[in-house]
Amino acid sequence: MSAGRVVLWRHARTGHNASGRLQGQIDIGLDEVGLWQARTSAQALAATFSPTAVVSSDLTRARTTAGLLADRTGRTVTTDPRLRERSFGRWEGLTGEEIAATWPVEYDAWRRGADLIGVGAETRSDVARRTAESIREHAAAYGPADTLVVVSHGAAITLAVTALLDLSVEGWRGLVGLDNAHWATLRPSGGDVPPWRLTGYNLGPRDTVEDWNAGPTH
Repeated sequence: MSAGRVVLWRHARTGHNASGRLQGQIDIGLDEVGLWQARTSAQALAATFSPTAVVSSDLTRARTTAGLLADRTGRTVTTDPRLRERSFGRWEGLTGEEIAATWPVEYDAWRRGADLIGVGAETRSDVARRTAESIREHAAAYGPADTLVVVSHGAAITLAVTALLDLSVEGWRGLVGLDNAHWATLRPSGGDVPPWRLTGYNLGPRDTVEDWNAGPTH
């Protein structure tokens, strides 16, 4: 048995998102725009899906985002560290320019889709394995009429979706990262291959990313 719908929701904006810094597993909270994004997105999610359960990464930016949906829907948040963002090792907290200045070869390889070597980062396959495992386990606790909302992170969600669709985590890079406080939807295929089907991606309550990142005055 499995939940009839799984919504993978990326946390709202942080100061590191705004300044282009690689967060990884740094535990940073939402900024002012991020809190607005989370409230606005939570309202849209609650109205659209009526969630049965909310599961979140244990990092603050995800828990805060999840909590705003839970407060609106009367649910509680279950945390699972397997839903954390990919660890980027020594690159965490740095901008792309700072990384490229110190690790030019490794940065160029990473931008072309290679795994990170020598900086203490998690592999793509390890992240996909733990996130997909978590999503499958939590979804298995519910039935076809239920909607499970999973709150996680940009790279983690992209890799989880790739794994759930039985695509090559190492070689396939056909999905862009979700915008902050946007979501993807999946449903079980009922025994077909692949076992999950993607029904929506990078969905949210605003049409333009520029207005979304500018905050409530826009």
